[in-house]
Amino acid sequence: MSNKQNLSDQYPSITLNKGRDQSILRKHPWIFSGAIRSSSGKLHEGEVAEVFDSEGNYLASGFVENGSIAAKIFTFERKEINIDFWVEKINTAWDQRQKIGLTESGNTNAWRLVFAEGDGLPGLILDYYNGLVVFLAQSLGMYKARFDIVSALKICLKDKLIAVYDKSVFAKKQEGTHDQHFLTETQAENPIMINENGHSFLVDFIYGQKTGFFLDQRDNRNLVGNYSKGKKVLNLFSYTGGFSVYALKNGASAVYSVDSSASAIELAGKNVALNCPEIAVKHHGVIADVKDYLQLMESDFDLIILDPPAFAKHRESRHKAILGYKYLNSAALKRIRNGGILFTFSCSQLVTADLFESMALSAAIEAGRNVRIIHRLSQPGDHPVSIFHPEGNYLKGLVLYVE
Repeated sequence: MSNKQNLSDQYPSITLNKGRDQSILRKHPWIFSGAIRSSSGKLHEGEVAEVFDSEGNYLASGFVENGSIAAKIFTFERKEINIDFWVEKINTAWDQRQKIGLTESGNTNAWRLVFAEGDGLPGLILDYYNGLVVFLAQSLGMYKARFDIVSALKICLKDKLIAVYDKSVFAKKQEGTHDQHFLTETQAENPIMINENGHSFLVDFIYGQKTGFFLDQRDNRNLVGNYSKGKKVLNLFSYTGGFSVYALKNGASAVYSVDSSASAIELAGKNVALNCPEIAVKHHGVIADVKDYLQLMESDFDLIILDPPAFAKHRESRHKAILGYKYLNSAALKRIRNGGILFTFSCSQLVTADLFESMALSAAIEAGRNVRIIHRLSQPGDHPVSIFHPEGNYLKGLVLYVE
């Protein structure tokens, strides 16, 4: 296929201003609206477009977006976007998970199969839960391609695929019941049971947050378990009790799970009972606002996990987010036992690792505690970060020793 633009091209075209092709030559997957000189007619959100430099040389293809990001790139090779394309992409993602020991693991059957830009597919999240794939399109283009993607999943996963459930915001806007959001004739029971590092969890993929479970904390949960023996543990923003189960199974003397969602606390209790029936009495589910709880809590916890939702979803809210993180961390540092361990996290993409560490410094100064960093944490290998798209490094964590 010619590298030059011509009128018989299958897809609409975007031509960049002179000198505005440098980021895409470095394989960054976003085309900003200010970089565009012209297009072949009106572009529609969700359609495939080819991108050319000012001299008409092909650069990449991607889905058209509305907003300051005008297109998100999913290939730098000129090709037809058909079933073969999606099979190649999903096979590549599966192969990477196989190489890091997930797909054939005897004690883990849940992981992220496709992580948006990290797997060269901006706007697409595919989470694998013991045969169920939860499809989460974050762009209209990926949503429109859902049936081709499902066909590719069937080809790639074969008997490892039971069903595909659509959790996209676009699906939620449709009329009808949740059952209609299955993209396969076969369905899966909700909640579905998964294994993670030998621990069992019930995942509510229909009504739960995001795709139902926070797979990105798998390695960090394991590390919490290593620190939990004999400790009184406080799990703040506990959701369905992932960290709590690891702590209890590794010998914690008591675990308090705190979340504002009654349904999350109920499922956390079920997950604890599923894994630790003989010591479930050591688990205490607390339905409360975390900020309120921090003001009233006892000061005898040996280990605190602070894993709040994303506070900064837009650049304008970043400063407010930093203040929110500082408040929570300062309150936790003031109340943790001397010699205690604080696991603190941010999943806000706009809060960089340097900003998060600076926030922890400010919180330690405000709390008047001597604090040492003993681990810097991030997301696991099934949430890969493209070296060309550092923005994908969204999960930051610190393990702090507090005196």
